[in-house]
Amino acid sequence: MHARRRTSRLLAPLTVAALALPLALAATPARAADSPTAGSPAAVGPAAVGSTAANPTAAVAMGDSYISGEAGRWKGNSLTTSTSRAGTDRAWTGSSYDPSRVYGTSAGNGCDRSDVAEIRSAPTTAQYQINLACSGATSVNIPRAANGGQSYKGESPQADQLAQVARTYNVKLISLSIGGNDLGFADVIVSCVEDYEIWNSYCHDDQQEAVDSRMAEAMAGVGRSIDEIRAVMAQAGQTADSYRIVLQSYPSPIPRSSENRYPESGWSRTSTGGCPFWNQDADWARDRLVPQISDQLARVAAAKGVQFLDLRDMLQGREVCSTATRLATPSSAPTATGSEWARFLDFGTTVQGTIEESFHPNYYGQQALGRCLTLLDAKGSGNWSCRNTAGRDSTGMYLTAR
Repeated sequence: MHARRRTSRLLAPLTVAALALPLALAATPARAADSPTAGSPAAVGPAAVGSTAANPTAAVAMGDSYISGEAGRWKGNSLTTSTSRAGTDRAWTGSSYDPSRVYGTSAGNGCDRSDVAEIRSAPTTAQYQINLACSGATSVNIPRAANGGQSYKGESPQADQLAQVARTYNVKLISLSIGGNDLGFADVIVSCVEDYEIWNSYCHDDQQEAVDSRMAEAMAGVGRSIDEIRAVMAQAGQTADSYRIVLQSYPSPIPRSSENRYPESGWSRTSTGGCPFWNQDADWARDRLVPQISDQLARVAAAKGVQFLDLRDMLQGREVCSTATRLATPSSAPTATGSEWARFLDFGTTVQGTIEESFHPNYYGQQALGRCLTLLDAKGSGNWSCRNTAGRDSTGMYLTAR
C-alpha cells in the first residue's frame, strides 16, 4: 500500500462549520473589534449616553467559526512548508510565525477572530463592527448565563457580551452563524476523511442518519439563540424595528466530484489537494447535506421573523480542489481570482497551521463573505442568496432573491 498521511490528529475536535472569529483592538469607525471580554470598544469605547439612539451605531457578529474568521490567516493554499508558504501564510514575520498577527489576542484562547472576518470585511452603515463569535461555539454558548448559557474558552456567553455592547452602542445589525457544531460537523468531517484514508468505505449513509438525529435539537438551539438576542436588545431599550437580525447558513468548502481537479483513485486528493473524500461522499456533502442545513436554517429564520442569508453556493468554483482554482507555488503567487477560497485539510507531513482552520473560508473567502453582508445590509429586508462571479475577486459577489 502506498504511504499515506495519517489521520490521528483528526481525532481532535474540528470546528468546521460552525462554524466563529477578531483583533483585540479598540474599534474605529468602519473597523471591527473583539468581544467586550477581550478589550473591545464595548469595554473601552465611549461611555454610554442618555438614550440608545444617541449612541454610536454598531454591527455585531455572533456565533461560530464560520463568522469568527477561522482560517483568515491563509491566502489560498500551498504545499510549500517554509517561510511564507509561497505567499499564503499571513502569520509569517520574516523569521517565524505569529498567528496573533491575524487573530489578535483571540489566538490565545482559540476563538480565532481574524482581521478579515466577515464583520471586519463588511463596511455597513454602522460606525463600528464588533465580533463576538468564537470558533467552535454551539448554541449553548449564545444565551445569557442567567438563562442557562454556557461560557466558552474563557469568555462569557455571547448574549451577555451583546448586553454589554448594547449598553454602549446603538446596535443596528446582528449577523448570526450557529448550529453547525450542534449538528456535529466535526464528526462528519472526521468520519468522511477516515473512510477515505483508512476504511475504504463511504460516510454519507451513517452520517446522514447522525445529522438527521441531531437536526431538531440543533434548530431549536438556533431558535433559542435568536430569542435570547431579541430579549437582550429589548432589555437595552431597542425596539424590534430599530435593528435587524440576519441568520446565515454555511457554504460548502468542497466541490462536487465532477468539479474536483484530482482523481478519486491514487493519493493526490490526500497528499496534494487536501480534500480526501470519495466522490459519492463529496456529492452528498455538496448537494444534499449543505442544502439540507440551509433549508432548515431558513425555516428557523422564517419562524422567528429574521432575515436569512443563504451561503450554500458562496464558494462555488472556489472550493478546496476545485477545477477552477490552483495551489500557490514559489513561482505562482496566490491571487483572489485563481486561488482557492477555503483552507485545505491541514494535517500529516505538511502541517502548516492548525487543523481547526481546515475547510473554513480563508482570507479571500472571508472578504467575499464580508461583501455578501454589505450587499445584504443595503437591501434592508428580504431573504437572499449570495454567489460569486467566476474570474472575479470579492467585488464580484452578488445577491439573488431566495
